[in-house]
Amino acid sequence: MGRKRQRGRNVNGILLLDKAVGMSSNAALQEVKKLFFAKKAGHTGSLDPLASGLLPLCMGEATKLSQFLLDSDKVYEGVCQLGSKTTTGDAEGDVIETKPVPKFDEKSLKKVFSQFMGDIEQIPPMHSAIKQNGQPLYKLAHQGIEVEREPRPVHIYELDCLEIHEASFKFRLRCSKGTYVRTLVEDIGEAMGCGAHLTDLRRTQVGPFALEAATTPEELAHIAADEGYEGLDKLMIPMDKALENWPAVHLTENSTYYVKQGQPVQVAKAPTSGWVRLFANNDHFIGVGQIMDDGRVAPKRLLNLG
Repeated sequence: MGRKRQRGRNVNGILLLDKAVGMSSNAALQEVKKLFFAKKAGHTGSLDPLASGLLPLCMGEATKLSQFLLDSDKVYEGVCQLGSKTTTGDAEGDVIETKPVPKFDEKSLKKVFSQFMGDIEQIPPMHSAIKQNGQPLYKLAHQGIEVEREPRPVHIYELDCLEIHEASFKFRLRCSKGTYVRTLVEDIGEAMGCGAHLTDLRRTQVGPFALEAATTPEELAHIAADEGYEGLDKLMIPMDKALENWPAVHLTENSTYYVKQGQPVQVAKAPTSGWVRLFANNDHFIGVGQIMDDGRVAPKRLLNLG
C-alpha cells in the first residue's frame, strides 16, 4: 500500500502566537494547525503550560528554520515568590519548605543577581522534558523517582528587577537557549537564604520576534470565522525574518542554479565567515548557507517553494 497522502494546505511562514496559561505548546500548535488547515507545522521550543507569551509557530517550509529560532536568545518577565520552595519549582507543585524572608531592596537584589550573570551552569529540574534513557524526566518525577542530572551551561545576559513587594519581586530576564527560569529563581532563593519558587512567567521575545506582534488563539478563531484563510494568511511573517540579523547573500541566476544542486559557489562581496541568508536572482528567499574556509557559499538548508 502507498503512503497515505497528507491532508491540508501548503502554508509557508511563521505565525507569532500569544499562548495562554494552562495550554501546552503542542495543544496550541495543533489548534492553530487546524484553524489554518496547514499540512505541516511545528513550534520552536515548548513553553511550559504555567507560562504564557510568545510562541513562534513555523508552517510548511518554515519548519526547516525552526532550529535556528530554538537556538536564539529569549526574554521573559516573571514573578519570584520568596520564602517557600515547591516540588516543581513553580506554583503547580506542593510546598516542601518555608522560611522567613529577609528584608531586601533593589540594591540588595542587584547584588544577588550579579552572582548569576554571564556564563553559569544549571542542573535541569526533574519536572522538565529532558530525556534520560529515552524517558522524559517529568514522567519519572510523577512516579516519585529522582535521578542525577548533569549540569548544563547557559548564559544570562540581563537580569533586572521590575517591581518589589514584601515577599516577592517581578523580574525581566534575557538569556540563552536552554535556560530554566524555575531553576534560576530557586537558586536566587537559595542565595537569599529563604528559598523561592516561580509564580508567573511570560515570554516576551524570541530572537528577533516580540510579543507585541503576536495573536491570541481567540483572536485567530475570530479571524478564521470572519475572514477565512485569506485573513489568517495575512498574519504570516516571511520566513527570512526569523534570521534578519544574518547577512544576506544575493545570488545570480547562474549561482542560484548550482546552489539548488547543493553545490558551493563563489559570490562577490560575500561575508568571510558564518551563516548567511540566501536570495535567488529574483530576490526570493531560498534558504540558508554557510561560508566555507575557502570563501565559497555552501547551501545548508534550502526551501522547496516550487
